[in-house]
Amino acid sequence: MLSSIVITKNEQEMIGDCLVSLEFSDEILVVDSGNTDLTNTIAKDHGAKIVKSKGSNYAEFRNDGLKAAKGDWILYLDADERITPALRQEIINIVENSDLDYVYQIPRQNMYLGRLMHYGGWGYDRVIRLFPKKLLKGYLGALHEQPEFSGELKSLNQTMTHFSHRDLSSMLDKTINFTNFEANLRIQAHHPKMSWWRFIRVMLTEFYLRFIKLSAARDGKEGIIDGMFQVFNTFVIYARLWELQLNKDSK
Repeated sequence: MLSSIVITKNEQEMIGDCLVSLEFSDEILVVDSGNTDLTNTIAKDHGAKIVKSKGSNYAEFRNDGLKAAKGDWILYLDADERITPALRQEIINIVENSDLDYVYQIPRQNMYLGRLMHYGGWGYDRVIRLFPKKLLKGYLGALHEQPEFSGELKSLNQTMTHFSHRDLSSMLDKTINFTNFEANLRIQAHHPKMSWWRFIRVMLTEFYLRFIKLSAARDGKEGIIDGMFQVFNTFVIYARLWELQLNKDSK
């Protein structure tokens, strides 16, 4: 039995097609991490079970879905991801014919502003998403959560499709939540006090990573936009960290 789990936060525009791509599952669980739009209604219309999460981070959201799942196989998918027909058949073959000793990572094709991306960190993208339930201990990490599992890791051959940012507005909206998480993680880790040269250093480091090491510009205009946006994200994270440090010192 395969249980598919989708973490959501106001995903009414994306959840429908996501759930259609998961219709081969025996059970679909949509984890509600604070939905206030029509996400839950759409999910129920597609036969999904809603799991209300009281967690405060992505690891806890994923773990709440895992606790509610009844299947002996677990598949995680995000609302902006799709299981392709070829991948669906590969997953079915594994669930029906494989033993329960392997965990699987799935290659992912990333669409950004409508373009299939190959550089800037998007190219060799594999995400660990298919587990025998008995091997998955749970997820760790507040933002960049990672699964803790036993058993051997293998790779599937077929790809899922990831519709990342569709427009600039959604990118900016995500930046608000993302940078808040990242800044607070640095506060919790007792990051050194911010100074003017730290801003320059972290932005230059990110620029070097995206444009020199990962060749973001080879993906054309979209690659340049993404690379510059990653530098901007880095600036906002550390500006918010500076603000948190300032508020902490004033108390």
